[in-house]
Amino acid sequence: MGGEGSMMAANNSLKNNRSMLSKRNGRSLGLVTNSNFKTEYNLPKATPEDIKRLRNKLQQEQRLSRIKSVILFLVIFILLIALLIFLNN
Repeated sequence: MGGEGSMMAANNSLKNNRSMLSKRNGRSLGLVTNSNFKTEYNLPKATPEDIKRLRNKLQQEQRLSRIKSVILFLVIFILLIALLIFLNN
């Protein structure tokens, strides 16, 4: 009967995964640390004018990005409609 090789490979994979679970510890994942060391950052102070200027700049960039994506969608949509009309005639 077919499929014995694939079932044996699946069983071996499950057995290997089960054996790796017992060998795993939290430090090997790199997510858990026992140190009390805290990174300190020297960030510059932002004035309200700087924040407002940055916000306006980001809004302008988002607006331009949105306009570009809408124009691209419309061009592709118009080309698709034109292609469908051309193929139906």
